[in-house]
Amino acid sequence: MRAYLTRRLLLLIPTLWILTLVVFLLVRFIPGDTIDAMIGDSMAGGQTSRAEYLGLEQNREALEALLGLDQPMHVQYFRWMRGIFQHGTLGDSLVSSFTVEEKIVARLPLSIQLGAMAIVLGILIALPVGIYSAMRQDTAPDYAGRTAAIIGMAAPNFWLAIMVMIYPALWWGWSPPLLWVSFTEDPIESIQVLLIPSLILGTGMSAGIMRLTRTLMLEVLRQDYVRTAWSKGLRERVVIARHALKNTLIPLVTAIGGMLPLLIGGSVIIENIFNLPGLGRLFLSGLEDRDYPVISGVNLVYATIVMLMILVIDISYAWLDPRVRYK
Repeated sequence: MRAYLTRRLLLLIPTLWILTLVVFLLVRFIPGDTIDAMIGDSMAGGQTSRAEYLGLEQNREALEALLGLDQPMHVQYFRWMRGIFQHGTLGDSLVSSFTVEEKIVARLPLSIQLGAMAIVLGILIALPVGIYSAMRQDTAPDYAGRTAAIIGMAAPNFWLAIMVMIYPALWWGWSPPLLWVSFTEDPIESIQVLLIPSLILGTGMSAGIMRLTRTLMLEVLRQDYVRTAWSKGLRERVVIARHALKNTLIPLVTAIGGMLPLLIGGSVIIENIFNLPGLGRLFLSGLEDRDYPVISGVNLVYATIVMLMILVIDISYAWLDPRVRYK
């Protein structure tokens, strides 16, 4: 196991390096640059302190030199990578006085809590419904569960979020709480604020897991060892928990791992709709301002989290199936 973990962790280094290179290049092909974004903010009455001191239109070259944008692209990239490896820093924001890692550290707990709650709620909803649908195949509850799964997979998360924001306020004068409270300050209030966003974010994942759980359970329930357990007179709960469920977990865990990037992508939109100051909102603000260090830093953090979660999922196979051995 130790050798396997070492190999996997070492493989993360070239993978992340390729990712940083791709992201670093792609964001610079977006029309406009940081200075153009500053000019737009200035014309719209935005607060751009650096722009005020240098006079954006008249001092573009000086501003480019100040921000380091006058250097060739490969020089900017290697300077950014040198900061990561030598100093452990992701660079300075181009439009504010904060470093990128300071912004990420301040916003990362919210995004982690939102993602964790979405995964937990999605699984808590999907597993019981999928198992019950398989146990009651072709009955009214089964049809209801399958219909709900199809609707959940078809309805985009951002559409559900907008509907939740608009119609309860119009009909009942109620809207979800929008004032973020840190989990360390008030755990109960923090969970209440993120409950509805995490439910909406976990809807698509829950629908997919529900359908997969039902399919896998139907396959496992037809196996000979499950029939033997039934013939011994074991209770339904025992047959499901001890004999059937565990053999469906490996494909389910694999499917959950494949949904992590989609979950992170959905959190970017959900955080903006519900006014949550997380990494997703920071990423979109970085795109609007063409703040290249912020965009690259957030992508690097997201990619690292996804890859580490996939590694944890791969390791969990050995616990779920004793036949799996890592060397």
